[in-house]
Amino acid sequence: MALWGNNDAVGAGGTVSLNYSTGVVTGSGTTFGQVGAAATGDVIRFGDRAGTYYGDAVIVGIASTTQLTIGSTAGLSGVAIAGTTFTVSQLPKYTILDSKYSEALYGTEDSFVYGVAEGGMTAATGTSYALTHEGWVGVTTYMDAHNNLRVKTETLVAMSGITTGNAPVFPPA
Repeated sequence: MALWGNNDAVGAGGTVSLNYSTGVVTGSGTTFGQVGAAATGDVIRFGDRAGTYYGDAVIVGIASTTQLTIGSTAGLSGVAIAGTTFTVSQLPKYTILDSKYSEALYGTEDSFVYGVAEGGMTAATGTSYALTHEGWVGVTTYMDAHNNLRVKTETLVAMSGITTGNAPVFPPA
């Protein structure tokens, strides 16, 4: 299992519920384990940035198209996850438990890891989100003492050929 892949949009479809005590995720309308869908070693992101975000976890096993197991709930908010949306990504696994990039630990949406393709990098040119490389990028935003938006971008893995599909758009709106 690689530490990261090149796809920030492995798949999403249906909804999921999590049993915190067993780490079992049960889906409705999901296609876990199918070609092009969630696989062992991918990261499942519970919720979304537009609504409620519960955190991320690494998939360690897939029992069927509707059931998988995560390795740890440490990167999750602890709030009940039932009938929620999800996305699957191959983002760098070490960022899941890094409080710097774990929104569940911050409780805010000011820090996030993006898969950025060439088009996203081009779109960010001339903005406060300007990047130096395609690949996996950590973005932290905050307001300074004068109420100006400040953006810190950090290239976590510089690579070309990353796929973003329906993943969060970069630069963020």
